Amino acid sequence: MIKFCVRIVQRWLPEPFIFAILLTFVAAVVAMPVCGQTPMEVLEHWGGGVWNLLAFAMQMALVLVCGSTLAAAPAVKRGIDALARVPRTPAAAIALVTAVSAVACWLNWGFGLIVGVIFAKAIARQLEGVDYRLLIASAYSGFVVWHAGLSGSIPLTMATPGEALAAATNGALTAPVPVSQTILDPHNIVMVLVVIVAITVANSLMHPKEGAVTVDAALLEEQGQETPRLAADAHRTPAQRMEQSRVLSWMLGMLLLAYLVLNLGFRGGTLDLGAVIMLFLSLGLLLHGTPIAYVRAFGKAATGAAGIILQFPFYAGIMGIITGVGASGVSLGNVLAEGCIRISNPVTYPLLTFLCAALLNLFVPSGGGHWAIQAPIMFTAGAELGVDAGLTGTAIAWGDAWTNLIQPFWALPALAIAKLDAKDIMGYCLIDLLITGVIICGGLVVWAM
Repeated sequence: MIKFCVRIVQRWLPEPFIFAILLTFVAAVVAMPVCGQTPMEVLEHWGGGVWNLLAFAMQMALVLVCGSTLAAAPAVKRGIDALARVPRTPAAAIALVTAVSAVACWLNWGFGLIVGVIFAKAIARQLEGVDYRLLIASAYSGFVVWHAGLSGSIPLTMATPGEALAAATNGALTAPVPVSQTILDPHNIVMVLVVIVAITVANSLMHPKEGAVTVDAALLEEQGQETPRLAADAHRTPAQRMEQSRVLSWMLGMLLLAYLVLNLGFRGGTLDLGAVIMLFLSLGLLLHGTPIAYVRAFGKAATGAAGIILQFPFYAGIMGIITGVGASGVSLGNVLAEGCIRISNPVTYPLLTFLCAALLNLFVPSGGGHWAIQAPIMFTAGAELGVDAGLTGTAIAWGDAWTNLIQPFWALPALAIAKLDAKDIMGYCLIDLLITGVIICGGLVVWAM
């Protein structure tokens, strides 16, 4: 089964950019007959959406580059290498990477997505015989729990009071839904724990029992900077003194940390993606020691962001097609959501909501995009069926996260660090998709009963 899935994915899954192109044409071709839209309307929706993810693309590029730069700091590398020496067998390494990544992603998705793959790569340098592709796949598989965690965008949006909540849900939610009914609900906590245990066991069992596993040494080359030669104090120019000044790095790093503490500790801010980037940036400046050392490490790490910069506009265009409303008055996302509603009852509704979100996620891999498409329809229908709003929102969140296991969009930062292609890891992730799908579907049905 494992070899079959790996072989199928490696044969048929194209480079992530090609995948984005194919999804664009599929969405366009389906939208015309299903929504009664003309080719010109679809073209306008696509072109009008292309630049809608620019801010988010910049955030994703920065979380990748700043995280990689932080990992290249000498002190951090020593700490990661020490932890990477803990597992003694390939199976133990796979299990540890999976668990660490999943817990980190549950705490904060941006943090976990980077930390998991950096840790996996460090283990590959320390432990001979471990399957590098499976190791990176295990690091990425932990991402499946992110939207059920503390940084889940839909549950946090539901918990935020204000008129925007009622407007986004067509009046279905007039009061915020506390996280105790979504992220911290016992049903959700149990689902998260079972999923983490299941993928940890499954990934470790997927490692080959016999035969040596070799890793291309080029994949494990460090991204860190070379230590620059410093001129003697007597021969340094004023510009060189500033470039090599530890005082400047420490002042800026401490300034960023002070703002984070003020915002998170005293103003009720949340550890969102911007805060994670600021944390990576401040610690990187402090640990690299000098501005020039940080600049050089940052420049080397920036090459890994090419896939994000290229592909995110095309996914924004796909989102425009899915959400675009033409003269017919309907969008493709609305048609899909309403189709799920028509065949639902109070018990099956959360399950079908989950599956609807999972399918949409292949075309719109964004929590914010799911909220815009499904919130106006799903919460209204859920209320009519008597389904708890917290359960409806959690079902959407799990669906958004589940098919990330086979959607290369979110794997781009991890693949850039690992120097692998999507087809190298998605075969293993397909196995995790099947296992976690059974767990999530079962959990949602039990929760609804």
